Amino acid sequence: MAVRIRLSRGGSKKRPYYHIVAADQRAPRDGRYIEKLGAYNPLLPQDNENRLVLDKEKVAAWLSKGAQPTERLQKLFANLGICAAPKMHDQPKKSAPKAKAMERLKAKEEAAAAAAAAAEASAE
Repeated sequence: MAVRIRLSRGGSKKRPYYHIVAADQRAPRDGRYIEKLGAYNPLLPQDNENRLVLDKEKVAAWLSKGAQPTERLQKLFANLGICAAPKMHDQPKKSAPKAKAMERLKAKEEAAAAAAAAAEASAE
């Protein structure tokens, strides 16, 4: 059985509230879970202590048993120093700017450089 540490959504419409749970990866998102590990409220400010309430000992125990956190939880755990930060993937080449957009960016940069040079020359 592959165990994941993931978010289980609660709360009302447009007001998310998540429980952090250890669950079988085949179980539904808001369905059966093995153990509740904490809670996450994304609506609270970043510096609020109740934004992420976590039982660190339980999380460490599940990680030592081989449970894999989801990418979002791995980011949150990395901020607390519980596990390593996830590897960030590069943007695919398919979504990179095309040739005409690159030409426009280059022209814009040249115009900005020329304006800066003109402003510098007029200042002297």
